Amino acid sequence: METEKRWKQGIGEDTSFSAYHPAVNFIFFALTIGITMCSMDPVFLGITLTVSWAWSILLSGKKALKFNLLVTVPLVIVMAVVNGLFTHNGATVLFYLNDSRITMEAFVYGAVSALMISSVIVWFSCFNVVMTSDKFIYLFGKAAPVLGLTLSMIFRFIPLLKSRFAEISMGQRCMGRHEEKKFFAKVRQVVKEVSILISWSLEASIETADSMEARGYGLHGRTSFHLFRFTRRDGILLLWILAIGLVGVIGAIMGATSIYYYPKIRLQQWDLMRIGVLACYILLLITPMILDVLGEKKWQRYKLEI
Repeated sequence: METEKRWKQGIGEDTSFSAYHPAVNFIFFALTIGITMCSMDPVFLGITLTVSWAWSILLSGKKALKFNLLVTVPLVIVMAVVNGLFTHNGATVLFYLNDSRITMEAFVYGAVSALMISSVIVWFSCFNVVMTSDKFIYLFGKAAPVLGLTLSMIFRFIPLLKSRFAEISMGQRCMGRHEEKKFFAKVRQVVKEVSILISWSLEASIETADSMEARGYGLHGRTSFHLFRFTRRDGILLLWILAIGLVGVIGAIMGATSIYYYPKIRLQQWDLMRIGVLACYILLLITPMILDVLGEKKWQRYKLEI
């Protein structure tokens, strides 16, 4: 029962991959997201979208599935339709709309672009779970303290706003402010709650800035406590990620992860280089998920022995 509940809720940030050094986590996401952003081949994008979905569900459970559906499906439909209606390049004409050519290539390019953007968004949702604020402060606190603090605040801003808005809405309900059933009354109430949220967030940001300044954040010679140590295990995983990741980067630079859409869709030949790049790309994508699944199974086995 407990195992089923854990899988539905996700294993969160307490994963085997998250336990590695922050530099290893950050380099993995930098390579993965960077290669994904440079890919326009449906095969590569389909694989990265599938793996990102699977890992996000493993990390966050059912709420990740809902988020992924809300992001991917509308984005693919909207971008395919918008690009098909406003871009008239392409040789395969489907029909004419007000003397404008509507081509298959434009629809396909819009849908594939949406797949790429959706994949990046889902990878960033995984990034937000693994790369916690203390890891950001550790990585960028000395070299760029302002950047490290800003990034850590940005990535925690959306979940923080959601929790604050839920708290504000609950307080307003307890005061009887949601009893109006008229449309404009509901709109005014939502605007009021958003105004409260903005005021609260700005005040909290000022307090955070004053607190960090009072504690000497960013001053030369200031040290901070952390538990991160770069071990031999981290070095082995980092070398593995760099080795297969650099193959993917070189392949993306050479165009192995993209195809031509205009004037006609032209698929690339599956030569030895392209197959090798795809294999390394898949190994890079599935590495953290394999570590997390094996770690979770090992943890469950230890609990049964206890």
